Amino acid sequence: MWKSPNGTIRNILNGTVFREPIIIKNIPRLIPGWKKPIIIGRHAFGDQYKATDFTVDKPGTFEIIFKGEDGTEQRMEVYKYEGKGGVGLGMYNTDESIEEFAHSSFKFALSREYPLYLTTKNTILKKYDGRFKDTFQRIY
Repeated sequence: MWKSPNGTIRNILNGTVFREPIIIKNIPRLIPGWKKPIIIGRHAFGDQYKATDFTVDKPGTFEIIFKGEDGTEQRMEVYKYEGKGGVGLGMYNTDESIEEFAHSSFKFALSREYPLYLTTKNTILKKYDGRFKDTFQRIY
């Protein structure tokens, strides 16, 4: 299967992609009271765009293994499949990329004089999305 062209571009950019609505004066807005656009900044590296996914067609155990360059190993059981199987997913990100995302987001918000809100699922992905939240809080 071909990789996503949008995902490929995002990974080449290795930063943030901002999506801003096009506002035309003679086209009425859906919500007339909104005077400034809502701009979405997407992290453009790693995550689902560089994820490895696979299908499972029999019972078995899905594990993630991290092998440190010092020879240490961290092994985590993700799920024990029973019955017919299912799907699995492994994804990652780097501290450097998350920090660049934070910097570019804040620079953009300051340049436009807009407030900045970070949304995550850190209640579900406590360590993964929590790293984004903690990085934004640490830097700013």
